[in-house]
Parts: sequence; C-alpha cells; structure tokens
Amino acid sequence: MAMHKNPAGGAAAAEAATGAVGSDDYALSRVPRDKRLGFWTMLLQWLAQSGSISQFTLGATIGVGMTFGDAFLAFTLGAVILEVVIFAIGLAGMREGLATPLLTRWAGFGRNGSALVSLVISVSLVGWFGVQNTIFGDSVSALVGGPSWLWCTAAGVAITVLVIFGFKYMAVFAKIVTPLFFAMVAWSVTDALSDHSFSELIHSPAPGETIPLAVAATAIAGGFMTGAIVSPEMTRYNRKGSHVFLQSASSMILSEYIVGLTGVLLGHLVGSGQVSQIVLSTSGVFGVLVVLMSTAKINDWNLYGSSLGVVNFFQVVFGKRVHRGAVTIVLGIAGTLLSAVGIMTHFTDFLSVLGVAIPPVGGIIVAEYWVVRRMRAPLDATRDAETLPATSPTWVPMSLVIWAAAFCVGKFYDGGIPALNSLLTAFVLYCVLGLAGWIRPYGTTALDDTDEPTPAATGTATVGAP
Repeated sequence: MAMHKNPAGGAAAAEAATGAVGSDDYALSRVPRDKRLGFWTMLLQWLAQSGSISQFTLGATIGVGMTFGDAFLAFTLGAVILEVVIFAIGLAGMREGLATPLLTRWAGFGRNGSALVSLVISVSLVGWFGVQNTIFGDSVSALVGGPSWLWCTAAGVAITVLVIFGFKYMAVFAKIVTPLFFAMVAWSVTDALSDHSFSELIHSPAPGETIPLAVAATAIAGGFMTGAIVSPEMTRYNRKGSHVFLQSASSMILSEYIVGLTGVLLGHLVGSGQVSQIVLSTSGVFGVLVVLMSTAKINDWNLYGSSLGVVNFFQVVFGKRVHRGAVTIVLGIAGTLLSAVGIMTHFTDFLSVLGVAIPPVGGIIVAEYWVVRRMRAPLDATRDAETLPATSPTWVPMSLVIWAAAFCVGKFYDGGIPALNSLLTAFVLYCVLGLAGWIRPYGTTALDDTDEPTPAATGTATVGAP
C-alpha cells in the first residue's frame, strides 16, 4: 500500500520546527531526484575516503609481516570483496534514495530489526571515529608536541561542527581537501623513498613476524566493511548506477593499490607500522593542517552514518523523530572522548570483531533486495512517487538467526577469510531459506509512529556541477 503524500509535504511541515541545529538531510525519507548530485562532486566524496594516515599505517603494518607480492594479493582480495559489497548495496541505496538504516526495514530486517542494525552500525562508526581521531592525535603530538588528547579534542570538535550542517558542506569540504591531501602525501612519500631502490624494497623479505594472508585480507576488508554496508548513505545522492560503480571502483584502486601498497613499502623501509611521521615530517605546518582536514574528511562520514542510524533507532524504539543535527553533537562528543582516552589500544581487536560482525548485514540486504525480494514490492510501488511505503514488516526473526549464525561462522571457523565467510554464509542462508519460503515477516507497522513534525531538512540543496 503506497502513501499518497506530496513528497515535499514532510519537508514543508518540517520547516515549522524551530530551534533545530544543522541539517536533517532526509534521515527518514527518500532523497528526491532533483536533490541528487553530479558525477564529479560525488567522485570527490568517494576519493576523499581513500586517503588517510590510518590507511598508510595499515599498509605499513601489513608490510612488516608480508612480502610486497603477498601484500598485493591481500589488498586485491580485500578490494574485490569490498567493491562487490559496495556496488550491490550502494546500487540499492541509489535506486531507493534511502540510507542503510531505513533501507533495512524493507530489505531483510523489518522495522524492529532495522533498529538493531542501526544500533550496531552506529556504535561501530563512533568507534571508527575514535580510531581516526586517535591516529591523528598521536601523529601530530609526536611531530609538533603537545598532549595527544588535546589534538584529538581539536579534531573531534572541528569534525562535529562540519557534520552538523550535513551533506552539502561535506561535499564542498571534499573538493578542497582531497587534492591537497594527495598532493602533500605524494611529496612526502617521494622525498622519503627517493634515496632508496624501489626494486629492493619490493623484493625485500618481510622485516617482522609473518602475517597470514587471511588475517591481512580480513583487516583490509573488515576495516572498511562497515563503510561498505553504509555506502547507501552516500549513493542515495547518486543519479545513476554506473556512477556508483565507477566512483566506488576508483576509490578502491586509490585506497588499496596506491595508498595501501605505498604503506607496505614504507613498512619495509622502516621495519615498523609507525610511519605517520614519515608522511608528516617533510610537510611542516601546512602538512599538519592538510592531514587534519583529511582526517575530518574520513571521519565526517563515520559521524554522519552514525547519526543516521541513531535517528532510525530512536524512531523505532521510542517513537520519536530526533533531529540529525542534535544527534551529531552527542555522538561527536562521545567519539571525541573515546579518542582522547586511547581507543587505539584496542585497534587490532576492534578490526577483527568488525570484520565478522558487520558483513552478515550486507549479505542479508543483498540477498533480500536482489534475489529473494519478499519485502521489496512496497519500495517498487512508491519509488516513482518518491514517497515511502505506508507500512513495513515489524519483525523478520529468521534474519536475526541468520545474522547470528553467519557471525559464528566468521568468528570461529579458521579457514578462509572470516569477513568473506560471514558475508557469504548470510547471503547463501538467506537466499536458500527465503526462496524456500521459510523467511517470513511477522506483523505490520505503520510508517508514521508519531504525529510530531519531521525535523527540517535544511541545507540539502544540490552542490557541485551536474
């Protein structure tokens, strides 16, 4: 049953809400077609996710325990896994104009299950926010002095302020930061490697204890798997499916094969994963500022995705439509505190758990949306009108069972790549059980849980060239 609302009606009513901070950015609705962004604007958003000090650190850490050839294979496996997941989920987000938390109501989990997915993803993204902040704080503290927590706080506050105002300003920021970051890094890395033979570094043995291929591939794929699952947060602003593929593939090539493998060479050079000082040391104050901005460009998406998840969680669990800008402030404070108290001490454990806990969500979304399609019909019926279905399934218990089973496979089965094992287990189980008719929604819930107006969706004007 389709809703027959004017798609602009919610926004019009929302503008009556006063005192809201920042932009709500269609947190609980479809992104209208006339608000989608052009290819180059979105490409810069994707490329901005490719460059960060943490990716160099990951590459160097892998390089300490692997030869260049083995590291190349690990990054290839990780990149292929990520690109398949990103395109399959991101294309669904583009078609529907929906972020992941809202999409899961009709893509495998139902209304109540979507709240659980939102909570898990939001907590994970806030954790990544803390990880990125900690890397920046430690790096700048070692280079210019001052306590790490102070730099973490400065970065956290700056990023929070940016994300409060939403996608429009994040897109503008990407246009500024992305070229500056890669130009600065190219200069620094070229300077660091200029006195060494590339051939010798490529063919040199691993300087540290050997890292198994499965462990390395899991760290690579698992480290960005949450980003892959929440790719609809970005792709809902795309206009075409081909754009989703070209932009995400470009991001993978830059992130894994250029940034990641450069980190491997730096790891071979210094025999350690602590290579951030190399990237920063030749850049001076300007370099520090660029790295600060690039950290913000990675972390703005962590905070942005987390805020969308929390908005969905609150509507489902408490029946309240909280404003995304206000949620961003709370989450930004939490993430900043996590970075200041040293969440990076748990970096490896965090990646390992993330690598097997999040992929099953993506497997279920892809299986339901593209293969089983027991719950997709309402989305198909309302897509052209750019409204949401009037109702959604309340529970899909079997999806939660599949999620738990797939996590256990990824966590406790020793063979293969855990991130891929858990994702494929969820995908296969859902397809088999769904096509056999064993996956059934229980209950129906009306879309509108409250009569309160939707928060104002300000600051959502198109940015960039068409």
